[in-house]
Amino acid sequence: MNTPPSTAQPVQHRMRSTWHTATIVETRAETPHSVRMTLAVPTWPGSEPGSHLDVRLTAPDGYQASRSYSIASSSPWGHVILAIDELPDGEVSPFLVNEARPGDTLEVHGPLGSYFVWRPGQSDRPVQLIAGGSGVVPLYAMAVAHDLAGDSTPFQLLYSVRTPADAFFAAELTELAGPSFQVTHAYTRQAPTGWSGTVGRLTRDSLAASTIPASERPRIYVCGSTGFTETVAAWLLDLGHATTDILTERFGGL
Repeated sequence: MNTPPSTAQPVQHRMRSTWHTATIVETRAETPHSVRMTLAVPTWPGSEPGSHLDVRLTAPDGYQASRSYSIASSSPWGHVILAIDELPDGEVSPFLVNEARPGDTLEVHGPLGSYFVWRPGQSDRPVQLIAGGSGVVPLYAMAVAHDLAGDSTPFQLLYSVRTPADAFFAAELTELAGPSFQVTHAYTRQAPTGWSGTVGRLTRDSLAASTIPASERPRIYVCGSTGFTETVAAWLLDLGHATTDILTERFGGL
């Protein structure tokens, strides 16, 4: 999805990446402008929470276009879940969101992105997840893996989203919330009925109030648009977090 930051740490046991043929098993609306897609990929070797893959489309005239998408699952093998946000001027996402149907086949390359992963049991340090919009997808995969493993590592998610309707995995995140996983939302345009917090973009102060302090040395995963990710990473450094504790992944746009 992006070039790994200089602070990225290598994975000791990396799964082999290659091209696979995937069949769409199910599609369903995730938000008004996105779709959740389940793929059957018999040769898929599995992926770690936070990984991504490339999807390649080939037109009848032979023209090809590919884009990277975060993986919303970390199943051992055989199937992959994506959550794809439509970019109106994109070459791949409009087809996947509006035209792709169960039974269609796609080419996928992966798993990719070994620098931006979380593994159950790797550390007892708390984990802070920070997402903007569809950037929650790989962080959701981490939260699910955390829950399935029964890992007691403290997890927190700060999710910045325009409106409640734009939130990915809203019901699932609510169900995952519990003693070891806390979810905080920041609504930038419209909040749900009964919302007692403020509405607007995150600020350095609101970020500080909604995340694990630097004194607890959390591992931090930030994913969102380029502007969101760069701004949040700079604020985290200002708040005293170490560069080596911040992992980022970003997609195009502001």
